[in-house]
Amino acid sequence: MTGWDLLVDRGDLTRTRLAPSDPDVALADGEALLEVESFALTANNVTYGAVGDQIGYWRFFPAPEGWGRIPVWGFAHVVRSNAPDAPEGLRLFGYWPMSSYTVARIAKRPSGYVETSPHRAELPPTYNAYQEAGPPAEADDWRSLLRPLLMTSFLLDDQLGDAPLKTLVLSSASSKTAMGLAFLARKRGVKVVGLTSAIHVGALKTFGLYDEVLSYDTVGALHAEGPAAYVDFAGRPTVTADVHAALRDALTISLGVGLTHWEALAGPRPAPVGPTPVFFFAPDRIRQRMKDWGAAELESRFAAALAAFVAANPWLALRHHAGPEALQALYADLVTGRVSPDEGHIVRPTLK
Repeated sequence: MTGWDLLVDRGDLTRTRLAPSDPDVALADGEALLEVESFALTANNVTYGAVGDQIGYWRFFPAPEGWGRIPVWGFAHVVRSNAPDAPEGLRLFGYWPMSSYTVARIAKRPSGYVETSPHRAELPPTYNAYQEAGPPAEADDWRSLLRPLLMTSFLLDDQLGDAPLKTLVLSSASSKTAMGLAFLARKRGVKVVGLTSAIHVGALKTFGLYDEVLSYDTVGALHAEGPAAYVDFAGRPTVTADVHAALRDALTISLGVGLTHWEALAGPRPAPVGPTPVFFFAPDRIRQRMKDWGAAELESRFAAALAAFVAANPWLALRHHAGPEALQALYADLVTGRVSPDEGHIVRPTLK
C-alpha cells in the first residue's frame, strides 16, 4: 500500500504539495488505521485553513512544520486496528484530513464514537464525534456535502429566530452555507438579500433563494427595512463596513461566520459603524440546543430542514473527482474562487 497527504502552506493557502505517507506504519495500543473513502470539498474548508491558528483547525491532523492538513467531512473505514472499539471494517462519518489514510484513536461512547488522541483533547467535541455509517449509499455524497454546511445554516437561522427581523443580508451568497440560511430564513418570512461577486449574480438570481442579489461593488445602493441582520460569510472587512454604512440604524445584528475571502486578512480593516460584529461559532450553539432539546430532537429538526433544502433545490449538482492530482487541482480552483455555485464537489482519494 502507498498513501499520501495533501499539505497546505499555512502561510499561503494557494500553495500545496502531495506528501507520501506510510499506511503500513506500526499502530500503538488504541490506534486504528482508516482508509478515507470520500469527502466533500467546499469554501467552508478554506475557512478552516484561514482561521486555523485562531480556532485550532490545524491541530486536528499533525503535519510538518509550516504545513497543515485541512479537515474535510466524509467517510472512512478501519483497515487495521489495535483499538478494541474500532474493528476492521467499521465505517464512520466525520472529520478527516485530505489524505488517503489516517491514524486515529477511536473509542465508543453511548452517543457514538469519539477520537481520543491527546492532541485533540482540548478541541471542540463536535469535531471529535464520529457516527457509524452503514454500507456505501447514494445519499452519502449529499451527507458529506450538506450536513456540515447546512447544520451551520440551521443553527444560524435558529439563533436569528430569537430576534424580530424583517431583513437579512448575507455576504458570500454563493456559498452553500449562505444559501442554506437564505432558504430557511425565507421560510420564516424574512426578506433575504445576497451579496456576491459580479460573476455569480446572474446564477444566484435563477436559484430562487434570494429576494434580491447585489454585487459587492453596488453595496452602497443597499436599502433594507429594519430590524435587519447582516451575516458575513466572506470575511472581508471593507464589505462589512460598507454594509453597516448602507443599513445604518436598520441594522441591529452583525454576525461573522466564515472567511471565503481569506485573502482579505491582509487588507484594510475599517471599523464599521453600528453594532459590533460578533463571531458565530456553530459548536457553541449545538451545545446550547443539545441542552435545550436533547440530541434526538436536534437531529430530527435538522434532518427535516436538510431534506426540505435538497428537495427544493434541484439545480444543485454533484461533481466527482478521484485521486490526489484531481484533489489538488480542485483545491486550487476552490481557493481562488473558480468554482460554480451550482456545483457540489466530492473527492474519492483512490482511483479504484
